Amino acid sequence: MGEASVVAPDGDAGPRHGAASAVRKIIHCDCDCFYAAIEMRDDPALRGRPLAVGGRAETRGVVATCNYEARAYGVHSAMSSARALRLCPQLILLPPDFERYRAASRQILDIYRDYTALVEPLSLDEAYLDVSGVERCRGSATLMAAEIRGRIYEEVGITASAGIAPNKFIAKVASDWNKPDGQFVVRPEEVDAFVAALPVGKLFGVGKVTAARMSRLGIESCGDLRSWSLADLTHRFGSFGARLYRLCRGIDDRPVAPERPRRSLSVETTYASDLPNVAACVQALTPLIEEFGGRFARLRQPPSINKVFVKIRFDDFSHTTAECSASGPDERLWRNLLDTAVNRKSRGVRLIGVGVRFAEPEPSCDAHQASLFPAEG
Repeated sequence: MGEASVVAPDGDAGPRHGAASAVRKIIHCDCDCFYAAIEMRDDPALRGRPLAVGGRAETRGVVATCNYEARAYGVHSAMSSARALRLCPQLILLPPDFERYRAASRQILDIYRDYTALVEPLSLDEAYLDVSGVERCRGSATLMAAEIRGRIYEEVGITASAGIAPNKFIAKVASDWNKPDGQFVVRPEEVDAFVAALPVGKLFGVGKVTAARMSRLGIESCGDLRSWSLADLTHRFGSFGARLYRLCRGIDDRPVAPERPRRSLSVETTYASDLPNVAACVQALTPLIEEFGGRFARLRQPPSINKVFVKIRFDDFSHTTAECSASGPDERLWRNLLDTAVNRKSRGVRLIGVGVRFAEPEPSCDAHQASLFPAEG
């Protein structure tokens, strides 16, 4: 395993004995190019060669992940496989093998849970760990992260990176700082300066469009964003403004939640040929609804449903979602929503998805802090 960026325990992110108030010790651990790493582990001949895992180009597949050799050519996750192959003609494109990935995931999660019961998985290989009260490694979250990464390398055969910080937002940003095969710690006293220098694109929910909009307003960094009042941010960005106000100051009170409530359930299909009109889309809807029914039936205790939705991606890669209130899966509503969504553009349709949104649990006393993470997988 490569050399980790390790800070000694006396520089650890976390509370000192006798501290006036408790400071969380959060580790965000994320395996490096996980699917591709498993493929290279199992076939060493793939190492050092540009590799991606994803769907075939001829079926409009998408790259799920790729190794660093492929990234050097501009290939990245969520890119169409066809474009990836144009950028890197020698790219090795493999179909995903989720049985092997899930087996590795179980090993990784077992390692995480050997340190704390407070593990919140975000995907097969990625999780938050709250090690605030853990005595291992002399109570140092930094040393625990290094030990966890070492065990993943020895027991699973792949590398991982980690971020250590007083809250989830900063730990997640920090885990990307020394990738691959490294870690980065942000001490409590360093939070303010660390976050102030971050580009606004590092804030959850700020994509390319929002970042460009902010740039036109003279906002490039979190430090720039701090000059805006809560009222001004709310006026300009709606409810998202309150979240921006807190995040640009490094404030994130969300606890590590081992049992995250499911917020939605959906299925989708990308079609080999564009669907030319509403009639073709309606015909394609039936098998999707049947597939959804099978997945929904496998839920042991499905939460209450409050919405149904249809997602459409057009042939120009733009997308739209239509949704409405509902108490359960409803084929009639899905058909109506499909008609609404497809007619928003006079273009062919390359992807259709159908799903439901579950009702939010009853708010607790700290419900003002919104969750920032959509499930990605």
